[in-house]
Amino acid sequence: MPKRKICVVTGSRAEYGLLYSLLKNLQADTELDLQLVVTGMHLSSRFGSTYKVIEEDGFLINHKVDLGLDGDSVLDIARSVGRGTIGFADSYGRLLPDIVLVLGDRYEILSAVQAAMIMNIPIAHLHGGELTEGAIDDSIRHAITKMSHLHFVAAEPYRQRVIQLGERPDRVFNVGSPGLDKIKEMKLLKREEFEKAIDFKLGAINFLVTYHPVTLFKEGPEKAIRAILKAIDEFPSSRVLFTMPNSDKDNKIIGKMIDGYIKRNSGRAKSFISLGQLRYLSAIKNIDVVLGNSSSGLTEVPIFNKPTINIGVRQKGRLRASSVIDCEENVKSISLAIDKALSEDFQKSLGEIYHPYKSGNASKAISKTLKSFNLDGVLTKEFYNLKS
Repeated sequence: MPKRKICVVTGSRAEYGLLYSLLKNLQADTELDLQLVVTGMHLSSRFGSTYKVIEEDGFLINHKVDLGLDGDSVLDIARSVGRGTIGFADSYGRLLPDIVLVLGDRYEILSAVQAAMIMNIPIAHLHGGELTEGAIDDSIRHAITKMSHLHFVAAEPYRQRVIQLGERPDRVFNVGSPGLDKIKEMKLLKREEFEKAIDFKLGAINFLVTYHPVTLFKEGPEKAIRAILKAIDEFPSSRVLFTMPNSDKDNKIIGKMIDGYIKRNSGRAKSFISLGQLRYLSAIKNIDVVLGNSSSGLTEVPIFNKPTINIGVRQKGRLRASSVIDCEENVKSISLAIDKALSEDFQKSLGEIYHPYKSGNASKAISKTLKSFNLDGVLTKEFYNLKS
């Protein structure tokens, strides 16, 4: 009996981090044939050419789909979606996968799913049903859900939402977040090891900052970034690690402002295009507060019993752990949130964090379903109506 071919698509460092444990499970399963298609930021030197990290981790890249990520306007990104759809069609035509597996809500993943749907290839989608009402990703995620055939969600409210979108309950699996599996598996760097790995000395107070463009609004990111930087300056003894934004619109503006801040604060701040899994998770372990609007602050950071300051509306609607502090994109709100995160009372509360996501066995559960699910008739999608 031929092995079932599972074609996994990855387009960004963050998404690859979430997929890592699952990829290892699929790679090790003798009854499955892992195919890997790499696209998006992985192939751009401006974003660190992180496809090299994938290869260093021991994975074979079967095909690359270059989106041509040179600009950061909405026109540039819309054109990238079109190029991606053509590229993925070529990839699937060569690889002939039995299932295409994707994670999340980015525009390059929309390209991958569009091509698979038209080519009648069953699609498995991870992290559907979630909400990020401040980003275009929200619409993309729900569109991917409607084009997909198997759904692996991270929490029960998300499972109910996917069913509400008309997906059959027997095809929607609440497995938790596969990105949390690796945290238990990895031996993270201690403080001195981490400082050596990043060539940077931490201080008495340390911040890890990641801010991505808020794609649904016409207003640029300058005001928000300026507020974050001024709020950080109210804690002059702090050290600051920045991870650069993803490839959404206006990412160059954010990068330029961070570069300027680092030049003015040499020795106190440092930025990274990509820390990689080990250094990023070790950063969370060794810093005091995570600031920004990345989904990682809501899913991965709470596992470390560290506070997250979630700035603005990009993650509006997503489930939150009790360690997450929401604030507005202005100096006063961010500063007050930092004060709260560092306060003795809040620090004590971190020992008993409520975390909304199941963790530990998601990758194994997904692999088992991908291997055993009967694909006969799976392409036929009957809209599931909720009982009144």
